[in-house]
Amino acid sequence: MKPLLAINWGEQFWIKPGQGINEPDQFQSLGGLISVILPNLYVLAGLILLFFLIFGGVTIILGAGNNNPDQMAKGKKILTTTLIGFLVVFFSYWVIQILEIVTGIPIF
Repeated sequence: MKPLLAINWGEQFWIKPGQGINEPDQFQSLGGLISVILPNLYVLAGLILLFFLIFGGVTIILGAGNNNPDQMAKGKKILTTTLIGFLVVFFSYWVIQILEIVTGIPIF
């Protein structure tokens, strides 16, 4: 069977030793790919949480300075939601750590 558009897509997307990524063995399974993506997602989540903490704090300060209770309530809601998000990220990290210990499979 002739490849679509004369390109063998299997060869194009297959990770070969010495081509593209330094350690291609880590991407041979879905677990290897997840082990690379998860730490980066936690860093991204941390940066987003930091942004929303600062944004919520500034919103509360500006609302208090302008004597605007609606803006203060909005800032408190942002901070509450951000702290709940932090707890979700924190507990998900520890669940992954427990799974590493129980299964013996290195994820991070």
